[in-house]
Amino acid sequence: MTNPALDLLLTRRSVSANRLADPGPDAAELDLMLRAATRVPDHKKLSPWRFLLFQGEARAAFGKALAEICRAEEEDPGAFRLENEAKRFLRAPLVIAVISRVVKNPGAPDWEQMLSAGAACQNLILAATALGYGANWITEWCGYSEGVRRILRLAENERVAGFVYVGTPKEKPEERERPNLADVVSSWRP
Repeated sequence: MTNPALDLLLTRRSVSANRLADPGPDAAELDLMLRAATRVPDHKKLSPWRFLLFQGEARAAFGKALAEICRAEEEDPGAFRLENEAKRFLRAPLVIAVISRVVKNPGAPDWEQMLSAGAACQNLILAATALGYGANWITEWCGYSEGVRRILRLAENERVAGFVYVGTPKEKPEERERPNLADVVSSWRP
């Protein structure tokens, strides 16, 4: 029995951000990806996430800002590191920052809202893969930097859940070993 949805789930592979190239999704494909990202469990309908898009020249401009933040936050990052930071968001034609935003609500614990943001990241990756693109969900140092928080204008209740890089894979990623189910699944017994 063939099931396209299960086939996608069972074969999906992250593609290194360094292995992504043009073209990226067009406007209609991006719209589909973002709509899929919002179709996640969302207890109390709080939409505890939002999306920031980095495309075109915005990627290089953000890279320059990253290099300056790195210079300010690190003791001696060195020229090579600063050059890499300036190019960080140029690795893919599209980078989507998924921002987790916790809305205080006694019926929806913070943890559930953060998990919903993680599910949004996963749905972005699945949608990109279904459309034939490669994707990678990573945070790296910039996902935790106070300087980056400021430049992204994150509110107190927000944090970066991840940066999802999307583009055309330069090559098919190799399969990697997956956990043996017997090692990660058990049944609870009284």
